[in-house]
Amino acid sequence: MSSATVFAVFAAAFIALAVFYLFFYRTWRRDRELKQPFPEVWRKHLQSAVPLYCQLPTQLKKTLEKQVQLFLAEKDFYGCDGFEVNDRVRVAIAGHACLLTVMRSYADYDEVRSILVYPDVYRVQTPERDGMVVSISNQVRAGEASSMGQVVLAWAECESGAMQAKSTHNVILHEFAHQLDYLDGSADGAPPLSGEHAEEWQQTMTIAYDNLRHSLKHQRKSWLDPYGATKPAEFFAVLTETFYQQPQHLKEQQPAVYNLLRDFYRIDPEELARG
Repeated sequence: MSSATVFAVFAAAFIALAVFYLFFYRTWRRDRELKQPFPEVWRKHLQSAVPLYCQLPTQLKKTLEKQVQLFLAEKDFYGCDGFEVNDRVRVAIAGHACLLTVMRSYADYDEVRSILVYPDVYRVQTPERDGMVVSISNQVRAGEASSMGQVVLAWAECESGAMQAKSTHNVILHEFAHQLDYLDGSADGAPPLSGEHAEEWQQTMTIAYDNLRHSLKHQRKSWLDPYGATKPAEFFAVLTETFYQQPQHLKEQQPAVYNLLRDFYRIDPEELARG
């Protein structure tokens, strides 16, 4: 066999492998993962740590379990400040995160690579600029999301809010809503939408956001966590928390907003709560 033939064979093999890796490997790997049975202990963790899981119809429970299975196989978890990330922690985080995609596409999380978990709220130093003067401020955080595919969570906050049915806060939903917001390249409070849906979202959410800020400015009782008034990205994340945690409240206070979120997430938590 001539050297040219050998080179051609190796080149063809390399191209075939490259094509397989780029276009088929992820699907093949996921199909292989899903052939494994879902561990019963993980199901028990979902039942105890993800209240909405128990309200889902049987088929949606199976879909959520499949997404959780892929999430745990593909994402790296890291404990910070000595925190030990065990199966309960991993399943609880994955379960809440996948509630946002259970009726959408798990591919929405393809760019999420790592989850860092602190035992409690943590401090970060952030630069603040005032003209030519740059100062460093210490901020206490319960979580944060990065466009680089990283999510940071404080476990104590997850336990006190996310795992309590009808709690006003769910830091897991909040930070993973930011990840969905990043899908179009920026966190601006408007996840990827097209055509009339994008226009309706812009109009309805702008009115609701202005309404919230106006209420707070005049010291009226807010229909939403005031943190949602800080900027549109936080508005969307806080709305997502309320949509899943207190759907009846959001539907009563802002029916148009509720309908938009129902259409986006393709699920109706208020209907599920009514059984």
